[in-house]
Amino acid sequence: MGEVVSIRKKIRLENYDYSEENMYFITICIKDRVEMLGKIVKENEIELTKEGNVAKHNINKIEEIYDNIIIDEYIIMPNHIHILLLIKNRNGITISKIVKHYKTNISRELTYSIWQKSFYEHIIRNEKEYLKTKEYIKNNIVNWKKDEYS
Repeated sequence: MGEVVSIRKKIRLENYDYSEENMYFITICIKDRVEMLGKIVKENEIELTKEGNVAKHNINKIEEIYDNIIIDEYIIMPNHIHILLLIKNRNGITISKIVKHYKTNISRELTYSIWQKSFYEHIIRNEKEYLKTKEYIKNNIVNWKKDEYS
């Protein structure tokens, strides 16, 4: 019988330069959506696990590592992370490179990988989208029961 070949869906915009100065909404998921980063303990509070604390520590290091990156907002959820990230002063560093470095640092620190392949991104195109996305991130814990990633 023939070998089954899995073809991965392309999720990035063709011909878009992901090192462009822009605001990006990024979602990084845990492999198999296992809830290992934390537990929702109140309507608006998450208690982070060891893995969640390592993830938080490494989000805070992104701006130190890349001097052209600003983390505008983020939330660590039980099985995924949302980051609203600004690339300023274009220098060739792409969103993919930043996310890969982030995931690799966490895997190295934990000594095991927790990540799903790839990640989701959305290019923020205007102020209305920016405000809506920022509000979504801020309310993600409150909306956990309805969240598409839970």
